[in-house]
Amino acid sequence: MVDVVGREAPVQRTSTQREDRRAAAQAVERELSVLFGRARSLSLLFAAEVHPGLDAASYALLLHLVDTGPVRAAELVERTGLDKSTVSRQIARLIELDLVERVADPSDGRARIVQLTATGRDRLDQVREHRRRRLRERLESWSADDMRTLSGLLARLNEAL
Repeated sequence: MVDVVGREAPVQRTSTQREDRRAAAQAVERELSVLFGRARSLSLLFAAEVHPGLDAASYALLLHLVDTGPVRAAELVERTGLDKSTVSRQIARLIELDLVERVADPSDGRARIVQLTATGRDRLDQVREHRRRRLRERLESWSADDMRTLSGLLARLNEAL
């Protein structure tokens, strides 16, 4: 419902509807808690597959580099929400492991960007394929419609968060 100024008018709900929504929201919260816990465990597992000494935060930085391509460290700080010193330490560790490298920024030779090395890209490609295969196996009994529905709902949730 839209009010006269074009804003969403508050929806009037009965106490039964409010209680139903509250219970549904609690169920969503419970399932998200389980999902996030499993996601953390899987991140550690996949990080170790890239390199045994890799932690989840470093793995997350690698995934950002796959998605964005070469970027300045400041952009990684902004995108991940991690502290600048944490990102710097993670980058240093990833350089030691030959997974990323710092190179001159082509648009500003004074600046440095971080990019995946060939080794880093190869290892991530292998892990991502394993991750995708694992997910396909887990969803084998799901219909394509169910997967599309879940994908759409997750997209809505991500936008809301």
